[in-house]
Amino acid sequence: MSEETTPGSDSDGSSVGPPGRSSFEAVYAATAPRLIHQLYLVIGDLSEAQDCVQEAYARAWSRWDRITATGGGDPVGWVKTTAYRLAVSRWRHFSAGLRALRRHGVTGDPQGPNPDTVAVRDALAALPMNQRMALVLYHIGDLTVDEIAAQLDVPSGTVKARLARGRKALATLLADDPDPSSSNTEASYV
Repeated sequence: MSEETTPGSDSDGSSVGPPGRSSFEAVYAATAPRLIHQLYLVIGDLSEAQDCVQEAYARAWSRWDRITATGGGDPVGWVKTTAYRLAVSRWRHFSAGLRALRRHGVTGDPQGPNPDTVAVRDALAALPMNQRMALVLYHIGDLTVDEIAAQLDVPSGTVKARLARGRKALATLLADDPDPSSSNTEASYV
């Protein structure tokens, strides 16, 4: 007598869920925490980073078969790109709201989880968005220059320039005791 299995069950009869669900869950479990961390460093707000990542995965879930069916498709790249786009969109809306609040005299001080993270976040926030994204993707996201170039749709040389400029600016911003005389050296003529 042969043992039959029903769709959505293993040979032992246990349910594995709809096709694609296990691959989605595996991708989510392996990548969501790291992506949240990356977005937090880019946008500086942990709850917003979590919301953007959750929204990106929700959108991916509804399209999972199409995202993974292309064979050469990169579902993680799709989710990252979507999360970053959501973050930029939310940041624009937040910035507009903050400007409106400031016009009316309302201010607030955001606080971070620890002083070092806050210092890095604040230094990153002082950089242009393109340098900030390149630095976070390279140093926190562990992507190569070519992977970053593909994700941001720019040449590799542009990514290298953004990384170099961003590192130089961060070194200055994060210096414990910046020496103003070192940046303004004048030749002494006798």
